[in-house]
Amino acid sequence: MEHISTTTLIITLIVMVIISAYFSGSETGMMTLNRYRLRHMAKQGNRPAKRVEKLLRKPDRLISLVLIGNNLVNILASALGTIVGMRLYGDAGVAIATGVLTFVVLVFAEMLPKTIAALYPEKVAYPSSFLLAPLQVLMMPLVWLLNTITRILMRMMGIRTDTVISSALSKDELRTIVNESRSQISRRNQDMLLSVLDLEKVSVNDIMVPRNEIVGIDINDDWKSIVRQLTHSPHGRIVLYAIRWTMPSACCAFVKPTV
Repeated sequence: MEHISTTTLIITLIVMVIISAYFSGSETGMMTLNRYRLRHMAKQGNRPAKRVEKLLRKPDRLISLVLIGNNLVNILASALGTIVGMRLYGDAGVAIATGVLTFVVLVFAEMLPKTIAALYPEKVAYPSSFLLAPLQVLMMPLVWLLNTITRILMRMMGIRTDTVISSALSKDELRTIVNESRSQISRRNQDMLLSVLDLEKVSVNDIMVPRNEIVGIDINDDWKSIVRQLTHSPHGRIVLYAIRWTMPSACCAFVKPTV
């Protein structure tokens, strides 16, 4: 690389750091996405969401792709940094380049992009998928080779690779989600959703009123008696009956008017 100018090497080094930041941010953004929101947006026809969902169907391939790209870029950046350091500072340039490059990579290629991606996963993951999708196809042979080696090593260690982790939410997790969605769900709807989760604890006796306790009005009573029963009843709905109120064919629901 003696014929390549130092300026060109520095520019290339900066590009390598940017690419490293891209891979770091992409990994964090992809892995911190809300999978349920992603699935919903994909069903709505959102193309970036569909692309990301397809990438996440094989998370091992995605992680391998990101790690391969990130490590190759960091190794190349380290080599370029060493060359630039030696050109500028001689033998002491190796130590200087190592220190400076370590700081730059940690801050600008790791911590900063990962933090941004963790805070705004959709804004990072969706644009990143435009490049990750074709890269995965291009790097498939190498990704497949590394994944195969990894699976063999895991089997040798007694770790099963065919275990499928269920993404279904438990009842307690659903309850937590409902409780944390107060800003988007009205209090009434929130109570309804939480009540649904407790339905298995509710018995028929808790819901139904025994027949002998049902409040009913004989429509053959005089009008004053009917009005008195309506106004003094604590119920919003009262059964009207004729002759025998226990006959289903002779019953109906009556909404008590506000008086």
